[in-house]
Parts: sequence; C-alpha cells; structure tokens
Amino acid sequence: MRVVNLQEQNSCLNHFMAEIRDKSYQRNRQLFRNNIKRIGQVMAYEISKTFDYRPKSVTTPLGIAETALSREEDVIVATVLRAGLPFHEGFLSVFDHAQNAFVSAYRMYTNREHTEVGIHTEYMASPSVKGKTLIICDPMLATGGSMVAAYGALLKTGHPVQVHIACIIGTPEGVKMLQDNVAADVTLWCAAIDPGMNEHKYIVPGFGDCGDLCYGEKL
Repeated sequence: MRVVNLQEQNSCLNHFMAEIRDKSYQRNRQLFRNNIKRIGQVMAYEISKTFDYRPKSVTTPLGIAETALSREEDVIVATVLRAGLPFHEGFLSVFDHAQNAFVSAYRMYTNREHTEVGIHTEYMASPSVKGKTLIICDPMLATGGSMVAAYGALLKTGHPVQVHIACIIGTPEGVKMLQDNVAADVTLWCAAIDPGMNEHKYIVPGFGDCGDLCYGEKL
C-alpha cells in the first residue's frame, strides 16, 4: 500500500489543520465543518493528479481550445457515516459528476474501561464499484478497524480499477491495519499522521471526535 502524507510538504493545509485542532476554534461548528470540507477539496485535487486523462477539444467564443479531461462519472466517492459527511462534501465539490456511496461503520467499546473497541457495520448504500475509481473518505484513521470494515463492504459490490483511502489524521497503528488488510495497490492519503492513540483509542494529539465537533454530541 502506498502512503501519501501531505503534511510532509507545507501548503494551505497547514492553516486548515491548525484551526481544526485548536479547541477554541472548535467552538464554532460551522467553521469547523467548513475546514473539514476544505481539506477534502485539497485532497481531492491531489488525488485527481493520479487519474487517467483524455484529450478534449472545447469550442470557445473565439476558437478551439485543446485540453485533457478525466471521466468523473467513473469515480465513486464513499464515506463512513456520520463524521465523514463534510469531508465527503469537499470531494463532491471537486468531483461533481461522481457517484456516491455511504457506509455505517462505527466503533463500540467492548469493555467497561473503554480501552478496547469493536466495529459494527449495519447499513450501506452504494452503486457497484466494478470498474470504477473508488475513493473512501473518513476523517479519522485511529485503529483502522472501521475503514477496513467499510473497504470490505464496498468491495462486495464489485472490483474497482483503483482505490484511494483518504483521511485527515491517521496513526501508525491505523496505517499498519490497512497495510495488513487492503490490496497492495491501494493508496492511502493523510493530511497528517499523528504519533498514536490514548488508552481510549483516540488519536493524540488529534483534534477530538470529528462527528461530535461537526454535529454535536451523541448519546
């Protein structure tokens, strides 16, 4: 599996990441969601560089312009509910002809101390990914369990020609989980890879629970 860590090069992502990590900035959910979306837009642009492009002639008011276009209708953007929704919207604002898929894969603590987690998947809405470029976007790659579950569920609908996994923050443990459980030709994109997790399996330093920060706390 190829791993692309975008924090290794300075860009506008530095500003977006600094803001979503800032606990005072996080008080405004709209601003927080907007930055999650903008990170998705930047990452979509980076992923677009890997697509195949075909020549295209475009008629302008003054002549013919030659360019190259990808087939966005061959792209499926999938996300893991609910934290992935604003991240997903960032991708859709770039790949506006893409198809969409949604997977409900969430973690549940399996012991009283909240130090061990299991993954529960109960819902999926997806077209066939056969022959498509599949982009699975989920902001947090902590243990990697929910991403592996989503990947496995989506591939039951067909065999894609290309798979990209996009995360805002990952951990070495999450990266290792994917390396052990996805195909070798998958590419993982991260805006940052943090040192690890705490005893409750939250990324440190991370930025907290993305779903709660976007939409409010859950029971």
